[in-house]
Amino acid sequence: MKAHHYLGALPKIGHTLWYVASYHNQWLALISFSAAAWKCAARDQWIGWSYRVQYDRLHLIANNSRFLILPEHHYPNLASRVLSLCERRISQDWQQRFGYPLLLLETFVDPQLFHGTIYRASNWVHVGDTRGYRRIRQGYSPSAQQPKQVFVRPLEKRAQTHLSQPMLSPCYGYGAPKIMLTADQMRTLPEFFLDIPDPRRKQGQRHSLPCILALATAAVLCGMEGYKAIGSWADDLGQKARARFGCRKRNGRYQVPSRTTFRETLISVDPAQLDLALQGWNEQFAEADEGLAVDGKNLRNAIDEDGRQTHILGVVGHQTGRCHTQKKSVLCL
Repeated sequence: MKAHHYLGALPKIGHTLWYVASYHNQWLALISFSAAAWKCAARDQWIGWSYRVQYDRLHLIANNSRFLILPEHHYPNLASRVLSLCERRISQDWQQRFGYPLLLLETFVDPQLFHGTIYRASNWVHVGDTRGYRRIRQGYSPSAQQPKQVFVRPLEKRAQTHLSQPMLSPCYGYGAPKIMLTADQMRTLPEFFLDIPDPRRKQGQRHSLPCILALATAAVLCGMEGYKAIGSWADDLGQKARARFGCRKRNGRYQVPSRTTFRETLISVDPAQLDLALQGWNEQFAEADEGLAVDGKNLRNAIDEDGRQTHILGVVGHQTGRCHTQKKSVLCL
């Protein structure tokens, strides 16, 4: 791949599978499938999903990130045959390797070099072109480059329906529910925590309490679990995203709190005040649920200060699957 593909070898991008097409123990072609692009307007419009559910379902799409027919083996129909064989087995392979199936394949074709003939011949759908921006570690490239053609290939007849419907079938779920925050949500999220008393000492404070709580909340909404994951998620934010959250600026760069800061702050903040603030955000931005499920659990070996067993009551929306609130309550007998 490194020697013959015009883009060179591909580093591992999220969940990735590599295939080798061979005949009589001789390699004919190399092909890889990786994690889907975070954002692609042409693909997203074709699917018809809401940004609220998009981030929670990107794992059901794989990107054909590399495809190489070795120079000495350019036989008629070989490329379409390789694609067809991959399409038949990749969802099952993905299920066995990563724990969930796939619904859609995508790929990007540079029109200056190729016409996408292989994909068209294999019944892939040209859904439009990209805007030409390339994703980099700091976010996206500052200027548009050459737009690329976007092709998709459904692996099931109802792939669009599964990806865009309000409730995702449990067989396609993976990890905790997560959403993608818009720029406006990032900017307004800290405002919901302005009224929470700051339990920290004034001395040595580097980050405001609303900023810390907003970053932690956003990380959890995006599927992060635990202080380490929250800290890593914040570290990966670009400068524009950090500015939207109101992060501290030093030497011309926006800085995020450390994992220790997240942990110590979340442990010391008033949980009732935090829950009230999160309910306010839910009321303004969360999708409306037509029905709510209320359920309670007794926590084994958890006794409160009055000697009573701790009982947790939670409210979850039927349509969105989001937890609207969770409170400790007195057990009713």
